[in-house]
Amino acid sequence: MVDRLQSLLGRFAVNAEVFHAGALCGINDLAADGERGQLHLIRDGQVRVEHADGSVIEITEPSVLVYPRPLAHRFVTDPETGADFACAHLQFEGGGNNPVSAALPPVICLPLAELYGGQPILSVLFEEAFAQRCGRQALLDRLFEVVMIQILRALMESGQLRVGLLAGMAHPRLRHALVAMHEEPAQEWTLESLAQRAGMSRSAFADSFRDTIGSTPGHYLQGWRTRLVQQALRKGQPLKRIAIDVGYGSEAALSRAFKSQTGQSPRQWKQGLQAA
Repeated sequence: MVDRLQSLLGRFAVNAEVFHAGALCGINDLAADGERGQLHLIRDGQVRVEHADGSVIEITEPSVLVYPRPLAHRFVTDPETGADFACAHLQFEGGGNNPVSAALPPVICLPLAELYGGQPILSVLFEEAFAQRCGRQALLDRLFEVVMIQILRALMESGQLRVGLLAGMAHPRLRHALVAMHEEPAQEWTLESLAQRAGMSRSAFADSFRDTIGSTPGHYLQGWRTRLVQQALRKGQPLKRIAIDVGYGSEAALSRAFKSQTGQSPRQWKQGLQAA
């Protein structure tokens, strides 16, 4: 069976870049950074996290704080003792079109103890973060990426996400249909064939998919194909090849479907990307 997370991360990767390791004391403001999110590991200390909308998170135990998308925030800690942080920028491939980042809430806060199997990785990460060894940056970047995968796994297995893609990936039946669409986007999927993959009746599958994912299977498949088209356009692939790879019979059919999803033709979308 294909790994349900690999079917996503294999196509839309997440990369980390460490930018801080050490104590933060008093008030520290972190601005929204382009298309990048942030991942903060709090090893020790109490932290008050404030946002512009007035929402506050009080952290009193070792925790992980994730911003999948850019969002300004402020850390307030004791001005003398502070708190120990290891922080990294997160770059989700495709930016705002990345299906993983788009499926996550604006802020995630979890105790480190909830990351199943995470203690060995965290021990190495913190040891490297607060030392100065050759290869430190490269190693920390990879370790942060591993932690992000563990966070996604924890969110799916805990059932904390009730609606959206990751909720569907956690569903014992729907995930089989989702993985099938992710792995074989060019397949001529029908409601019946997807329901069969999920081991459900046609009506039960359609209702459960809509309630859990928030869209119909057909609309989800079209959105997934559109993301793959955008990814291929970024890489400079020709439309004729893209049309075949994602399941459209021609460039014209691809362009019609793409425009219905984005409001732009593939060429217009790519020109906007190059002008940004």
